[in-house]
Amino acid sequence: MPPEPLHQVHPLLEGLGVERTAAPAAIVIFGASGDLTRRKLMPALQALMARDRLAPGTSIVGVGRSDLGDEGFRSRMRQAVEQAGGGDVDERAWGQLEGGLRYVSGGYDDAGTYKALDEVVGDLDRDRGTAGNRLHYLSTPPGVFATVVDHLGRVGLHRPAAGGDFARVVIEKPFGHDLDSAEALDRCLHEVLDEDQLYRIDHYLGKETVQNVLALRFANSIFEPVWNRSYVDSVQITVAESEGVGHRAGFYEDAGALRDIVQNHLLQVLALTAMEPPVSMSPKGIRDEKVKALGAVDLLSPAEVATEVVRGQYRRGWVSGAEVPGYDEEEGVAPDSRTETYVAMRLRIDNWRWAGVPFYLRTGKCLPRRVTEVALQFSGVPHLPFAPTQATQLGPNALVLRIQPDEGITLRFGAKIPGQSFDVRSVSMDFSYGAAFAEEAPEAYERLLHDALLGDPTLFIRTDEVQQAWRIVQPLLDAWSSESQPPAGYEAGTWGPEEADRLLEAGGHRWRRP
Repeated sequence: MPPEPLHQVHPLLEGLGVERTAAPAAIVIFGASGDLTRRKLMPALQALMARDRLAPGTSIVGVGRSDLGDEGFRSRMRQAVEQAGGGDVDERAWGQLEGGLRYVSGGYDDAGTYKALDEVVGDLDRDRGTAGNRLHYLSTPPGVFATVVDHLGRVGLHRPAAGGDFARVVIEKPFGHDLDSAEALDRCLHEVLDEDQLYRIDHYLGKETVQNVLALRFANSIFEPVWNRSYVDSVQITVAESEGVGHRAGFYEDAGALRDIVQNHLLQVLALTAMEPPVSMSPKGIRDEKVKALGAVDLLSPAEVATEVVRGQYRRGWVSGAEVPGYDEEEGVAPDSRTETYVAMRLRIDNWRWAGVPFYLRTGKCLPRRVTEVALQFSGVPHLPFAPTQATQLGPNALVLRIQPDEGITLRFGAKIPGQSFDVRSVSMDFSYGAAFAEEAPEAYERLLHDALLGDPTLFIRTDEVQQAWRIVQPLLDAWSSESQPPAGYEAGTWGPEEADRLLEAGGHRWRRP
């Protein structure tokens, strides 16, 4: 018998990483005239079509307030694809997508917008063979999430059309502004949608190197036995950005680093690092363990927020040889703003595996480098037989997972320095993704859009996971709302305020300098 085509994978291969072609669908992007659609979503969809991961009839409907029309939308999306490809366009893939590009102009609170949308996707079912399947992507301000979903329910677009298999909704972060608003939004969405229809996206989870945390831990017998309190002295998770807020000052004044990075990106990486081995690599197995890990994080008391958390705000300085203004000098920022652009914190995970191991988390803007990494520092040997003078250059063993931009893994260990004397120092053994694999890793949004079309929720965030993350950061929000002390200042181009260094020094540690 001839082999089955990739879009008809044998059931035994489901979940084993076999790449499949998604079923035809109408992909509706709310906020289609915005920056995310141009920079990420459209290039990702073009790449998927070029790799034959989308069915030929797949169609894209943009919804927005701008009066673009079909031709204007096609022209803008063509420019987006050209810019992403450096001027190169896979014309075969573009030709398959171009015929299915439609645009609906209107307000998100206008019932007429959704009536027009319903007619357009119905036409696509008939003319393009989208088969009644729907994937709605909410790339809108978070304040209209509930409004959009409510209107989808009113016209029946929250369910597949006759003969269709699915209707799903992808929601961008931030999911709520605090714990109460996240729970209220969740209740509104569940009045219209079932939980298995909701795909809360965090693009960090689409990064190959974030997913490789699971592979490193659970595919290698040399790492998992020492991945615990018996051998690990401390863990550092860093998400550093070298840029300032730029044109996002309006958003950032309301969000700050805690809501923008800590509540989602940092805590997602923490969950993958700290979770127990799942029974299987099924979506439920992985997400259950992530929720358990976040649920084991000790919530900080108001007094502990003052001692275990540092918030900072960048001042005028130099980054990569260029002078940058301070945060309070950025356009759209109040001169007396107390919004944090830097957060460092020490968390405890109260379970058998991690009891007593401090987890140090930090994120900041206008730092020296753009870098995301997880570093496990191991405990020292119980007895060092060398004279102190022979080990002056010997530091702790460490395993560093470099998530971006230089994706890879570094293992730091002690080795003898060549020569007559017996001196030892720390050396590094490096693994680089770029050097080891010829395959080009898909962009995060490419992977996540494909998973959403396939109905694979593994890399999306479940409602209880959102709530656990907000429970961790809510004590900080509460403490800062009543605090008159401004954030600690730090010069742009440095690794943060001195208070963050003292946070680690109190526990006998130091921040890594990536």
